Amino acid sequence: MTYMLDISVVVPLYNEDESLIELVHWIDKVMLENAYSYEVILVDDGSTDNSWSVVENLNQQFPSVKGIRFRRNYGKSAALHSAFQKVVGRVVITMDADLQDSPDEIPGLFKMVVDEKFDLVSGWKKKRHDPLGKTIPSKFFNSVTRRISKIDLNDFNCGLKAYRLEVVKAIEVYGEMHRYIPLLAKWAGFYKIGEKVVEHRARKFGVSKFGFERFLNGFLDLMSITFMGKFSKSPMHFFGSLGTLLFGIGFVSAAYLGIRKLIFMYQGYLLMKLTDNPFFYLSLTCMILGTQLFLAGFISELVSRSSGRSNEYGILKMVGLTDDNTEVI
Repeated sequence: MTYMLDISVVVPLYNEDESLIELVHWIDKVMLENAYSYEVILVDDGSTDNSWSVVENLNQQFPSVKGIRFRRNYGKSAALHSAFQKVVGRVVITMDADLQDSPDEIPGLFKMVVDEKFDLVSGWKKKRHDPLGKTIPSKFFNSVTRRISKIDLNDFNCGLKAYRLEVVKAIEVYGEMHRYIPLLAKWAGFYKIGEKVVEHRARKFGVSKFGFERFLNGFLDLMSITFMGKFSKSPMHFFGSLGTLLFGIGFVSAAYLGIRKLIFMYQGYLLMKLTDNPFFYLSLTCMILGTQLFLAGFISELVSRSSGRSNEYGILKMVGLTDDNTEVI
């Protein structure tokens, strides 16, 4: 594959007008020292300060600086997705705009992708300059994510990451899924995921834009992406299996109660009515829920099969055939 540039740097930003000039000059210095051809895509996520004016001025000063401006604040995932559609560098590097990520890490990340053939390299802020109210929940979040995803990373949410161009073109980042780009890459078939200890610098300007609610949203997003990765092509396997299990439990329980009632009646014992037994209603509830889950799986399967994307797969290479998005050998 022919690449137009060595590196594409993607920087999502929201109200970071104080740090942008220093950040771009720093990136340019690192690129010139290492003789990299590069572009910087600054994505203004609906800033209400002078960030966009700064981006326009930087574009006049540095031809390699490009900008995307949203009408309103859509979130980091939307910013990354929009930039990923435009990047053309052999290696794509993402970093935050607040100067807490050091551009001096770029050469090391680039070499890991190019020389060591990693698909994705995630930064690890081993020594953080954040308050305990942020670091402790972050460690817990990373521990749970590592166990569920089976990806051995210590800092999933680090904004400083490096990717092969093919990776960002193969994944779709939406909602708040930027936290789980390594998992998205894994589901897309990119398994060589590495980690590099990076410098985490103290915030120089402004304040953090993230609140505590992101950790709750993060776990919900993890459940969502895990489900989509495993069952998006076959939702009936999940809903149908769970529905069948619940219906079976309810049916067996109800049959047991009915047979037990008949046996005791035959032996001359008096028992309460089935409708007076709370276990009867639990059994009935299980059968109803099981039926609903089974139908939900059936309907989801119909929707999936008629969506037009049910047979889209990540094709790595082809021989004797051509496709606009596939490398041909």
